[in-house]
Amino acid sequence: MVEEVQKHSVHTLVFRSLKRTHDMFVADNGKPVPLDEESHKQKMAIKLHDEYGPVLHMPTSKESLKEEGAQNATDSYAHKQYSANQEQEVEYLVTGTRPSPPGPGVSLTADTKIQTMPSESTARSLAVALPSSQTRVHGKGTAPGASDRSQTTVMNSMFMESGRAKNSALMSTKAPTMPKPQWHPPWKLYRVISGHLGWVRCIAVEPGNQWFVTGSADRTIKIWDLASGKLKLSLTGHIGTVRGVIVSTRSPYLFSCGEDKQVKCWDLEYNKVVRHYHGHLSAVYGLDLHPTIDVLGTCSRDSTARIWDVRTKASVHTLSGHTNAVATVRCQASEPQIITGSHDTTIRLWDLVAGKSRVTLTNHKKSVRAVVLHPRHYTFASGSPDNIKQWKFPNGSFMQNLSGHNGIINTLTVSSDGVLVSGADNGTMHLWDWRSGYNFQRIHAAVQPGSLDSESGIFACAFDQSESRLLTAEADKTIKVYREDETATEETHPVNWKPEITKRKCF
Repeated sequence: MVEEVQKHSVHTLVFRSLKRTHDMFVADNGKPVPLDEESHKQKMAIKLHDEYGPVLHMPTSKESLKEEGAQNATDSYAHKQYSANQEQEVEYLVTGTRPSPPGPGVSLTADTKIQTMPSESTARSLAVALPSSQTRVHGKGTAPGASDRSQTTVMNSMFMESGRAKNSALMSTKAPTMPKPQWHPPWKLYRVISGHLGWVRCIAVEPGNQWFVTGSADRTIKIWDLASGKLKLSLTGHIGTVRGVIVSTRSPYLFSCGEDKQVKCWDLEYNKVVRHYHGHLSAVYGLDLHPTIDVLGTCSRDSTARIWDVRTKASVHTLSGHTNAVATVRCQASEPQIITGSHDTTIRLWDLVAGKSRVTLTNHKKSVRAVVLHPRHYTFASGSPDNIKQWKFPNGSFMQNLSGHNGIINTLTVSSDGVLVSGADNGTMHLWDWRSGYNFQRIHAAVQPGSLDSESGIFACAFDQSESRLLTAEADKTIKVYREDETATEETHPVNWKPEITKRKCF
């Protein structure tokens, strides 16, 4: 008959298991692991070879050669002759590389052999290891018959060819250090511009730095004077929220896209739409212009990005591969020329010529809503609710995580000075030092009077062309303008930075 097992709660069972484990291992807690002689010897041998390998085989002296000959000789007179010369100066031979053929498949003969002799600098550098008055280079005043002995006195080839002035293998290598953050002045709010009747979803500054343009959920595009903040022009034509705007540096055109599936090209001389780009099957979330060729990139909720010829309105490529809405697209002149971030948590780097994905980066755990390219370095950053990550082109190798901005990151922008700005849906804006990943400022601006606290959200941000002003497009229907605090110094706002070991985590 089977005994009935007494039932216990999970808590009791877990506690008992922990207690058993503790009792089992607590006795050995302070004891060091006994040293295994064999493995210790092997470890030391490997360490010695690794540290001192290049300087193990020093040049053989004539003295040692004579000593070997004397031991093998049976003539006692020869032994006496050698002992008489014992106090003479020891002479060293420094030879070049072994004879080698000039190329693969060539037989090694007296006519074809190549032998590299050490240069003057190499010979001088060897003076560290050899007595200064006794060093002689093979081929310069070497005694007859020295070439025969040279085969037995060949130095370690690595040591010979490196020609370093010091025994570098004996020098301790410095451990890699984390870069100290550069000091940046804090930014402060100095202007709030209102005029839109809906969420301000996108923002762009024109190349001449005279005005900037915003797109809103009120379906209008507004152009504002950058110096005064006054409204210059309103453009109507979209029948849905305007999600992206960009001003061309190559022509007097403004491009816009929206949730009405439309991509429009506006001629700013006539303030009219001159081209439509048809093809997306759902809302268009973002767009970017190629810096050197007349090509426009757009991304959409239909899980594709499209490349358009600006002049002919033709769809050059449909970049398919993402499995969810594509939230952001960026173009650059060097390879990879197209970068997309998607709600399927991946970032893809595209080959523009072939129209195919080169690399897929899967490190993020949540939707990637923002990607920004550094204007000077060959690097980029991506923003997601889990982390901001920095990557290196061309293959998207991971650099570091920028952790601490807890929120859905809608926008990223970076200045050439290395100030990275991230804006989130909870209205917070974090400013980071690009190189070190140090978060030097956190801003949460108050919402416009009359708005709800829940309407505190940043959808887009951009530096002006001089990088002295920072503009943010927000959910309280305003555009906020920030500038650097001119009174701040390194003493008033010191860098409170401690290096972190966990930076290298990829996920």
